[in-house]
Amino acid sequence: MTKNKSEKKTQPDFSKKMLIHAILDIFTANPTKVYNYKQLAKILEVKDDGPRRMIVEVCYELTDAGNLEQGDPGLFRLKQASGGIEGVVDMTASGSAFIVPTDNSGDIFVSFQNLYHALNGDRVRVNVFKKNRGSKAEGEVVEIIERARRNFVGIVEISKDFGFLVAGSKDMPYDIFLPAGTLKDAKNGDKAIARIVEWPQYAKNPIGEIVEVLGAPGNNEVEMHAILAEFDLPYYFPEDVSRVAEKISEKIPEEEYRNRRDFRKIKTFTIDPADAKDFDDALSYRRLDNGNIEVGVHIADVTHYVTPGSVIDNEAVERATSVYLVDRTVPMLPERLSNLICSLRPNEEKLCFSAVFELDSNARLVNEWFGRTITNSQRRFSYEEAQAVIETGEGDMKEEILELNRLARILRKERFKNGAIGFERDEVKFELDDNGVPLRVYYKEHKESNQLIEEFMLMANKRVAEFIGKDKKKHLTFVYRVHELPNPDKFDTFRKFISRFGYSVSPSIKGSDVSSSINHLLDEVKGKPEANLIETLAIRSMAKARYSTDNLGHYGLAFPFYTHFTSPIRRYPDMMVHRLLAHYLAEGKSKNKDEYEELCIHSSEMEKRAADAERASIKYKQVEFMTDKVGKAFDAVITGVADFGIFTEIVENKCEGLVSMRELDDDYYFFDEESYSIVGKSKGKIYRLGDPIKIVVLQANMPKRQLDYGLFHEEGEERITLPASARNQAGSRGSSGPKPTSGNRSFGGGSRRGESRGKGDGSKKDGESRRGGSGGGGRSKSSGTTKISTIGARKSDSKSDSKGSSKDKGKRRR
Repeated sequence: MTKNKSEKKTQPDFSKKMLIHAILDIFTANPTKVYNYKQLAKILEVKDDGPRRMIVEVCYELTDAGNLEQGDPGLFRLKQASGGIEGVVDMTASGSAFIVPTDNSGDIFVSFQNLYHALNGDRVRVNVFKKNRGSKAEGEVVEIIERARRNFVGIVEISKDFGFLVAGSKDMPYDIFLPAGTLKDAKNGDKAIARIVEWPQYAKNPIGEIVEVLGAPGNNEVEMHAILAEFDLPYYFPEDVSRVAEKISEKIPEEEYRNRRDFRKIKTFTIDPADAKDFDDALSYRRLDNGNIEVGVHIADVTHYVTPGSVIDNEAVERATSVYLVDRTVPMLPERLSNLICSLRPNEEKLCFSAVFELDSNARLVNEWFGRTITNSQRRFSYEEAQAVIETGEGDMKEEILELNRLARILRKERFKNGAIGFERDEVKFELDDNGVPLRVYYKEHKESNQLIEEFMLMANKRVAEFIGKDKKKHLTFVYRVHELPNPDKFDTFRKFISRFGYSVSPSIKGSDVSSSINHLLDEVKGKPEANLIETLAIRSMAKARYSTDNLGHYGLAFPFYTHFTSPIRRYPDMMVHRLLAHYLAEGKSKNKDEYEELCIHSSEMEKRAADAERASIKYKQVEFMTDKVGKAFDAVITGVADFGIFTEIVENKCEGLVSMRELDDDYYFFDEESYSIVGKSKGKIYRLGDPIKIVVLQANMPKRQLDYGLFHEEGEERITLPASARNQAGSRGSSGPKPTSGNRSFGGGSRRGESRGKGDGSKKDGESRRGGSGGGGRSKSSGTTKISTIGARKSDSKSDSKGSSKDKGKRRR
């Protein structure tokens, strides 16, 4: 039967301008493909001769304009910019990425299909496609220069003649193929470490081998070792390092007594966490004849025992820092050094590198001295014991502690007057049983005993840096701890965000106005439900403190010169500072800057890894703590909102979880981005940041380190039944990433490092942060989308499309 004309498929009606945009969209989405005009006409569903001739005309015009290029006659592709740009891959949850150029020339978007097996953190070379003015730079990876990592942790799945490692790391959106003979003794379901040994260009999955079988998931030792391995951190020392450490003598040579300033008879003490063993700093106190006070900041002389180029030094360089997990310390140095020989234990003579200050009664600096000393600490205080002396005015060394605390208060007040920012966050602590199972979660408050130690450590770090850096004529190579001005865009975003809740800060990022306004903000929110969120966002609006041989000052502390001198047992940069200071005190010439800058970059990276591992262990223990509380109800506070649900933190134990949108079953809810709230369409009920809420624990997912909560409903409370389409939509957000193609173990949507659904911030102020002082998803991985409130965080997340569509462009996670 003949069809009526009105039933025929309508041809697209393209103007020339529309056709130009449509054709450019096709080439931009497929930058490596070649098309002729017939293929373009088919994609655009153009069949009439007129528009088809216009396609040819547009293609040649775009070629003349430099947007396209021809290979063979009549075949067109997107023109690439000449040369390549080197950068680091910063993956998004959708599987696409932004390449951060090493020359800071501006991020380049790369879709998943154009990454060509590049993974998060890899150093790559990209070709940039020709782009129109005003559009985002886009490109494709043409070379993987250096892999960020080759080892990955995951769950082993064994088939008859082969296996796969289903990586638990969010850096790895592929399962690793394990041929027969590479499985070692791994059993199905074991947690293991696999190394990628080969990745053929056209293979869907990398080929690997098992490096180490960790054991059964859920075991505390297995999980802690897995966290360390996930961040490429060691958990034991090589045999040669331990062997050399065991041979180091505790006995102090006689010449050291002759060559060092003797503080053994001067009142000296340490203040550390109750469970600490590596005491790397002590304070001495004495009243001078002129009425002034001499304060000695004595630091373990690690570099006396660890010489450059030795096996212990090489291992310390690699580690760069100690790692503090919930239930253990993974030291930078072998325990014979960190806990015995170098540790400033009570009633033992120890070698130190000291900064000695003469202060008047108003804490003004009168004189200073730097050099090597010998000390004998008469008392080891915990923070709690020292705090008791401060609060009661009674106890051992009360005169010394009370006077030093008085001076510390003056120093602290002066520091804030000069523009320091008071980021002081309570620390998550756990009470564990003998098997590492958490019995209690609590927050440890930052009290005056912490501040006493902190102020004198800050003073030593500042004065050492100034002692070397203030002489501009010598240009001495040195290691500084730098903290640059906030990024104006990030800070403006933060300022606008908090304004919605009635708070404000100075729009300027320079001078003392902004620091005083931030301090006022932090005081204003203290004790309020939104305090933790506001503090987190404020920290994330700031630059990240790092190590550098260029003195850029420390913005957060308001110090023009700053370094890390006070913790050489646990930080390699402090060891570098000790060596350089000793060298320059002996009138040595300036050291090679490039060599030290490389060590600074490495140390900054390792510091970040250690912090990520610490946060992962805290989150794991929080989830483990909640496993026996599934089904129980708790009072909570809303700490974040997103289009996929509400983040809530339980009041009594600070464990944060997600109430998924699909759990809000008493109305149809939508996310109102203007007010950062979840709003009920029919009843008008609103869930806002900081609101109290009662939740019930639905699931504690230990492999993914995630807590799922639901709303607690009173008996008889009205519910609604969502239609299937709405249930699917609500359940899709923040629950799972893009699904793999059928029969294909590879996929483009795994989430990435640092993107748990919770805040996962654990951010600390830089200052003198002292230890304790201040999942496996198979072929369909979690998207790990982070709540909308984590603005300013580079690794936070936003909504994203599977397979890295062009919609991702411009949504770089900050």
